[in-house]
Amino acid sequence: MQVVVWNENRHEKTNPVVADIYPEGIHGAIANFLKEDEIEVTTATLDEAEHGLTEEVLKQTDVLVWWGHQAHDEVEDRIVERVHQRVLEGMGLVVLHSAHFSKIFKKLMGTTCDLKWREADDKERLWVVDPSHPITEGLGEYIELEKEEMYGEHFDIPAPDQLIFLSWFEGGEVFRSGATYQRGKGKIFYFRPGHETYPTYYNKEIQTVIKNGVKWVSPASTPTPTYGNVKALEQITEK
Repeated sequence: MQVVVWNENRHEKTNPVVADIYPEGIHGAIANFLKEDEIEVTTATLDEAEHGLTEEVLKQTDVLVWWGHQAHDEVEDRIVERVHQRVLEGMGLVVLHSAHFSKIFKKLMGTTCDLKWREADDKERLWVVDPSHPITEGLGEYIELEKEEMYGEHFDIPAPDQLIFLSWFEGGEVFRSGATYQRGKGKIFYFRPGHETYPTYYNKEIQTVIKNGVKWVSPASTPTPTYGNVKALEQITEK
């Protein structure tokens, strides 16, 4: 499996708190734990040529993991179109935390993907609401994070194909924190935790979810459908 972890890599350059938590960048931290499963992992960032997502790179990518926050508008539309096409062709996409507002996720969802938020060191409890789903393998009934940014409903996304996690925050809010979709031949997993000023991506249970998510969205060897005007497979004649 070929995985690319994409990140803006802006907070790490401008915020010493983030740089201290993630000295190799958020993308580096995620790539490091994915490599533990002997997955072929590379990284790409916003300021690289073509944001590191050239046609050649994407053609070889089975799963793209996306983290973004403050520079969504700087992602070129032509690159978004390129990623969108690859998802329709079967490339898996894992969308993390504030990448709910990325151009690619909003394009795939067809909605604003807006929500409520509060950065106030809230305790978060992520409840597993679909324990039969492969993404929850190896987990208990919930994951508890002592400090995270609050995201609250209403989350303006289409009804998920499958709702995997529902978060509760100590301020009283709830949030659909793990949701899956299919677009074309591609599978998408949105997973909420991961604010840049918290060491969330070092949490072993969070790592388990992302590892499981990468495996779940990975492409299957299924036939590619034919569209458009076609000839009949059989000629039916009356006797």
